[in-house]
Amino acid sequence: MTANFLPAFLVAYSDSSFTNPHEVVRPDDPPECTGNFTHMGAKYWGFETARHCATSLLEGENGFQFNHHAYHWFHIALNNPAIVESITISTKWFTGNQVPEISIELIDGHNITEVVSRTVLAPDDEQLFEIMPMMAEACIVKCFHEGGIARVNLFGETKANDAPRLNLLEYASISHVSNEHYGSPADAVAGNRQMDYMFGWESARSGFGEEALFQFQSPSILHEIVVDTYLHRLNPPLSCHVFGLHEEDLSLIKAHMLLRPAWLVTFEDGYSVQPENFRDYMQRQQYLAEPVENTTSFKVRLTNDHDQIWHPLISFGRLRPDTWHRFQELEYDASLTHLLYMHYPNGGIHGLKVFGTETR
Repeated sequence: MTANFLPAFLVAYSDSSFTNPHEVVRPDDPPECTGNFTHMGAKYWGFETARHCATSLLEGENGFQFNHHAYHWFHIALNNPAIVESITISTKWFTGNQVPEISIELIDGHNITEVVSRTVLAPDDEQLFEIMPMMAEACIVKCFHEGGIARVNLFGETKANDAPRLNLLEYASISHVSNEHYGSPADAVAGNRQMDYMFGWESARSGFGEEALFQFQSPSILHEIVVDTYLHRLNPPLSCHVFGLHEEDLSLIKAHMLLRPAWLVTFEDGYSVQPENFRDYMQRQQYLAEPVENTTSFKVRLTNDHDQIWHPLISFGRLRPDTWHRFQELEYDASLTHLLYMHYPNGGIHGLKVFGTETR
């Protein structure tokens, strides 16, 4: 079996404060950056974490807590499932700030197998790990305790490709967009990680719950939704919420939108209010006039009082910075004509994809 380079992308990571971590999965030879500096200090290629993962201050004491098992991590997904035969790790140009030790796990569905036990990495070096060939779709690299890795590449034999999946939103029409300050929902539909800067749909900071309505080209049953916050490291939304509608009489859409899920405010004493215009309520600080003792602290939740119309697909999906979020266990499995995407409170997403089957 001839081992071939297996294209991959970075799904998520615990921290990479000093670098653009997406470089770590590229096949490029890590370039020398000697003499190049950013506002974060010397420039490096790849993945490099903040310090002091294993050591923490003892609050109220003049001392520290050390944890030998502490680690940073990053999660790599293969573009296509493959039989993995070997893994290379480069610490090139990391001459004293490399990750000291690593372990590697391969993921195949729900099965996770450690293929490289905790082992030492040398500085400024290329290291090859030959493993028992196994099917995998993803990889977890654990970094004990912190530092940098220039490159991680997997080699093996790619499984025969299935036909590429169609993002149903590519042919959908878009309406009822709440905010397009730094981009549009159409930009998120087109987002495919083809640039090294933030791109997509980003709302202004003044937003309090953003939304967009997509009308599918044909009624469809949905199987998976992807929300990608690629390179949105400091400005992703906190959550996403997705609902589906089946309505082929387009004259009724305006009336249905009046019944869409809405934001509910609940104060400490239990008093609740559902503002007619939640954005205006928050921007004008109208909560300060509510008849409760403490008006400055309250909970915000999304309520769906018409779930027979707006079928929940993702009632509450937590979003994290710079992460490829896959939602595969959707809450509704019948045909839909429209999809309402919402996120809270504001911020940016790079990519939005919906996969499913057209029913006609």
